[in-house]
Amino acid sequence: MDKFNELETLVTTLKEDVAKFYNKGNKAAGVRVRKALQEIKALAQAIRLDVSVQNKA
Repeated sequence: MDKFNELETLVTTLKEDVAKFYNKGNKAAGVRVRKALQEIKALAQAIRLDVSVQNKA
């Protein structure tokens, strides 16, 4: 459950940078968005694997 909470926090903090990138064209915010999305991808994969292990147990 900790990983899911971490994922939720990451998405919440990402909203501000997404708005800066799309509304103001801030390129640095775009870099932060891409980096955070990579972290989200890795975290989602870890959660997915954990769920699979739990289902097999």
